[in-house]
Formats: sequence, C-alpha cells, structure tokens
Amino acid sequence: MNERFYLLKIQLLDIEPAIWRRFVVPASITLDRLHDVIQIVMGWTDSHLHEFTIGKKRYTEYPESKEDGLVCGKYRLGDLIKQNGRTFSYLYDFGDSWEHELVLEESRYFNPELRTELACLEGERACPPEDVGGVPGYLEFCKALDNPDHEEHESYMEWSGGDFNSERFDSESVNWELLKYLRWSRDRYQNWGGVE
Repeated sequence: MNERFYLLKIQLLDIEPAIWRRFVVPASITLDRLHDVIQIVMGWTDSHLHEFTIGKKRYTEYPESKEDGLVCGKYRLGDLIKQNGRTFSYLYDFGDSWEHELVLEESRYFNPELRTELACLEGERACPPEDVGGVPGYLEFCKALDNPDHEEHESYMEWSGGDFNSERFDSESVNWELLKYLRWSRDRYQNWGGVE
C-alpha cells in the first residue's frame, strides 16, 4: 500500500503577527494522533482538552454524548478531508480557547528528501505559554515582558523562566520531538507466549 501524505498549515487565530506551522502527516492519521502532532509542532504541552470541528461535526477525546462530539480516535483525517484548500478547526484548552485553523495545502504531498512520515517544514513565532489567559492574557504577557517598567514584568519573567522569546521557532527541535513521538507510538511486536 502506498501511503499518501498531507501537507497542512496550521495558524493560531486572533494573534498578529501570525503564529503558524507547515507540517506533513500521513493521510491515514487518526484525529487523536493528529492532536498529538499539533501539540508538538505548535509547542503546547497537552495539558487541556481539545476538539476538532470538520464541517458541522465535532470530534473530541472523551465525548459524554453525541451532542458532545464524536470520538476522535475512530476517524482518519484522509476520510474526512480530501480536497486541497479545505479548512477545519482545532480548539485547544476550553478555558483559554486557543482557536487554530488548519488548511490542507496538498493532498498528495511528495518530497523525496522527506525521511519520516511526520515533519514540520517551517513556521513562525513561538507558541504562547500554557495558562496565560488566552489571546488577551497573551497580549498583556508580551507587553509586560517587553517593558521592564511594567508592574507585572518581574513576575512574568519569573513565571516564564526568564527566557521566553515570542519570535523564536526552531523546526529542528520540533522534528526531533516528532521523531521521538514516532518511536514511542509505533506498533511493537508482542510475543507473550513462546520463543520464535
């Protein structure tokens, strides 16, 4: 079977300049695994709930009823999104409400230099810190970090570890994390009985 690959672009909404990534996944990826990949490429820590919205349907990890959505691990991206240019949304952290838009840029992506089934090709700017208070909190956080005279400057510097740079994005470290994820999430041979 020849695996098809999707080239996706994701952008965090309502923040300028834009925070975005361009990345490659297999078309056969399930939505729960796509969530894992998004967490890695964006720089989130997977500390909160999430949901995909594709058309009028919502997909989440633990829906309590059909009104709460469908189980994302049961659906493959390639079965739901097929056309180039198609967009869908990803919401992370229902409290801070980080809204992302994804677009399928290429449904038959091919790059002979691509050596793995998951890759982040490019992106711009750092992901906001977790629990910063959504877009308004993040904008205030950046304003405080940039101004040593701001009343919250010292506390935000300490809270963020003192080295947060909103312009920093490193695709090499993201790809290293994707490689580790592939290794940890791969199918493993289990021989519970005898020796072969």
